[in-house]
Amino acid sequence: MARDNSAPVSLYFSDHFGVTRKVVEAYGAFDVSLVADLPLFVDPFLLFASGKPEYRQLHDNIIDYLKFLRAKAATGALDPALTRSLYSFKEVKQNWLGFTRGGNRGAGLGGHFAKALHSNLHTIFGNFGAEKITKASHLEKLCLVDSGVGRDRISDFTTRLILEFLCDYTERFAKQHIRPDLRRVFSVQRALFNYEVQAWVPKRFELPAYQGDFVLLTPSELLTKDDTWINRQDLFRDFEDVPESIGNETLRAQINDYFLRQLPKEPSRKEVAKAIDATIREHPEIIDYYIRYKEDNDEEAKQTSRKRVLYSERVFHDQAASLANLLNLETGFYGIPGDTYSESLERLRFLKHGIEARDGYKLFYVDGRPIEREQDVHVMFDLVWLGTPSDVNREVNNGRGPADFSVSRGAKDKTIIEFKLAGNPQLKRNLEKQAEIYKDSSRAQKTIKVIVYFSESQLAKVRGVLRDLKLDAAENVILIDARADNKPSASKA
Repeated sequence: MARDNSAPVSLYFSDHFGVTRKVVEAYGAFDVSLVADLPLFVDPFLLFASGKPEYRQLHDNIIDYLKFLRAKAATGALDPALTRSLYSFKEVKQNWLGFTRGGNRGAGLGGHFAKALHSNLHTIFGNFGAEKITKASHLEKLCLVDSGVGRDRISDFTTRLILEFLCDYTERFAKQHIRPDLRRVFSVQRALFNYEVQAWVPKRFELPAYQGDFVLLTPSELLTKDDTWINRQDLFRDFEDVPESIGNETLRAQINDYFLRQLPKEPSRKEVAKAIDATIREHPEIIDYYIRYKEDNDEEAKQTSRKRVLYSERVFHDQAASLANLLNLETGFYGIPGDTYSESLERLRFLKHGIEARDGYKLFYVDGRPIEREQDVHVMFDLVWLGTPSDVNREVNNGRGPADFSVSRGAKDKTIIEFKLAGNPQLKRNLEKQAEIYKDSSRAQKTIKVIVYFSESQLAKVRGVLRDLKLDAAENVILIDARADNKPSASKA
């Protein structure tokens, strides 16, 4: 049956389940995309900082589970099966949030997270429930001492431990607002932990049904973007200020002295980071003082998260949905045939046309200013792959770093797509080497390079780089004009 291109493209929960976005928002939930994960995630600190008892209880439940794991760890090494059961979980993909590229299938919590958590239960987590510096215990401590445990792992663990709540929360909305034929009863595996039998057990819920699976809603006030409020990057960036907040003069002097002794005369950024890491391991109480500072600024955490969620709603809802419907109505491009290379080129050309000639450039602007962030451009690009017969993956790690997009139809037909912002100072080097490296390591047949520019000076720079690399006439290099100053309706951006 031919696609009705006059019908709006169903991108979001509200579209598919026949409710208005206002109803979803009035309930307090975020209207998720059912095309691809949006880069938002649950921050456990927002549970702790909430004024709602039910959210504070969820945070307490997470800490109780960590205490249970700590007691288990005291008995010695766990056997592999028990480790997988207690520490390693699949991502809760049904909330359609996180950092998955081209869908909602995340990696989940694997061996590294399990090992890191288990090994730290009697060190950084040794004083759970008996803190003397911080107001409470925080799971995010793990990411402060282990660079391999980031926001996605912390959020995945948090989401898994509040899964029963999310199911209850969604079930209440579904029964009140969603037609019976669009929901059904699911047995949700590992929905809650039974401490009596010391195992994760299933529970049945009546939930919205989509493509044979259920969909979960998440309260907007628990979501953030970019990073958790307690995070390693902030700790390292503000490290020299942390000791100054320590009232104990002797301890403060010891920390400063140890840190300075780790530094060479003219330290590089990498050497400074190494010295900070060594100092934290020598004086782990630094972590507690940093967390206490974050606790004392909990209102800022909530305000920052609200702004980030509102930004996401504006960019990924209002403007992205408008572009998707524009492309669908004007071109009907969501059913392009051909191999992955020709299909990718065609979809990129349509996207280019939609951005440059049909006001799609507005999706890259907030309050009249360009976003200029690759990850946001990537989310927008997901829109052009609705209905594709190809397998589209984002941030595919092929052993030499992640590529932006991999489009494939079996092992013999694969195309790598690399997005770059014209303002990137490493643009020339990346264009010259990066995509070819991915092609060699993934056995892809073709590569396409897409450069998005936001000003006339950026365009001049890109043209110069392409001339130097003899790529100025290359078919597989696509420039997208996201300028606002050369469009008739720019004043309305």
